[in-house]
Amino acid sequence: MAYTETTTTGYGTRVGNSFKSIGTGFVLLIAATALLWWNEGRAVKTAKMLEEAGSAYVEMPNPEKKDASLDGELICGTALATTEDSLSDTQFGIGAKAIALKRKVEYYQWVEHVQETKKDKLGGSEEVTRTYTYSQEWVPSPIQSSQFKDPAYQNKNTVLATVENQDQWAENVSFGAYKLSEGLIHSISSKEAFELAISENLLAQFDKATKAAYERFYGVQQPVQPVLPAQDLVLSDSAKAVADSLQAVNDSINKAMENAQNKKDFEYVHQAGNVLYYGKVPGSPQVGDVRVTFEKIVPAKVTVMAVVDGDTFKPFKAKNGKRFQTLVMGKKTGDEIIEDAQDANSTWTWILRIVGILLVVSALKQIFGFLSMILKVVPFLSSIMGFGVGIICWVIGVAWSLIVIAIAWIFYRPVLGIILLAIAGFLVWVFAFKGKDKLKELAANAKNKAAAQPAAVAPVAPAEPAAPVAPTENTEA
Repeated sequence: MAYTETTTTGYGTRVGNSFKSIGTGFVLLIAATALLWWNEGRAVKTAKMLEEAGSAYVEMPNPEKKDASLDGELICGTALATTEDSLSDTQFGIGAKAIALKRKVEYYQWVEHVQETKKDKLGGSEEVTRTYTYSQEWVPSPIQSSQFKDPAYQNKNTVLATVENQDQWAENVSFGAYKLSEGLIHSISSKEAFELAISENLLAQFDKATKAAYERFYGVQQPVQPVLPAQDLVLSDSAKAVADSLQAVNDSINKAMENAQNKKDFEYVHQAGNVLYYGKVPGSPQVGDVRVTFEKIVPAKVTVMAVVDGDTFKPFKAKNGKRFQTLVMGKKTGDEIIEDAQDANSTWTWILRIVGILLVVSALKQIFGFLSMILKVVPFLSSIMGFGVGIICWVIGVAWSLIVIAIAWIFYRPVLGIILLAIAGFLVWVFAFKGKDKLKELAANAKNKAAAQPAAVAPVAPAEPAAPVAPTENTEA
């Protein structure tokens, strides 16, 4: 069975916490407002900087030859980025002539997943049920299983070797007759698998140390993994997606190891392709196994947009102080680079706007959350109040955010700023005045409808039929 934990928080504690969150809400509101303001300033300054750079750059026709007339100019040029630097990984005794050597480490561990459900109880208390499930996955760092909630899984994790991630970059990378600066070098992304050639003596040392670690945790006998009921492996959708993705990566790496030409197998250490594996069977990982993948950045054609500074490059500095330099893979024109940068600026602007608005709304919900919390003694009434508070927070939050954005833009784009202020004012008017008028209208309609109903009339008994009148003779006098 999955491990469950249920806790109950009393009404008084919940109300107290809701009042405490008011202060947190105000801090968050200030931070969200600052984010919105900063983002608009950043977006406008970046847009102006890119506009200035787009009109200032010149094409570098031949990067293979230094041109003194280009010194101090913002250029756009394409050439092969290459290096003569030799990089080495002393821990594994390997090296290569490359722009970078990268070492990526993964650990096979038990991972704890938690699902939480909350339920309001009559009287104002809250019952929280947390369900913990466990699965074995490749993760980027060891997990302390001593902190797991289920005692059956505590202290179930170990590692057979401790290896750190590592990136090494060449200091001297040529771009034709010029040298790339550090920032530009780190933008190169031409990764390839780095075929390992670790000496057998070193592999034998790794194997001996790994065997000792294995036997300390598992003992000399084959380890017995816990047998889990089927429901223990039922994960949330997000956890299942992550697990499936990791499994796909695992399968591809295992397949690559099987087909590798430089395989060297010891009992507890296996070298194949660009992967070094600590564990008994790479295709059937056990908790504690470690997988190290090696990659290198190789020479590649790149396009640089930066200011020529002697035999190297530096960032372009716009009139507003913003700086710009970039390196992209392959051949691109300056107009394409500027357009891509403008698109990226627009995308980030909208992402940060949405984040800012959500933070403002969240802050307002924390500030006014006590209103619905006070009514938690009757969950039905609290739900109604919470729904109303939520709507109010969204209206005020969006209006507040638009006002902040508009004021920020007034300094840079007055027309757009005034439009945004008008939209925000319209939202406030609709909420504060039009809503009140609508309520009055509904009340008047209800009153008129009630007045138009006919009054109730008591039933009237049918009248008695009149007695017949005898006919009279019409005689002549």
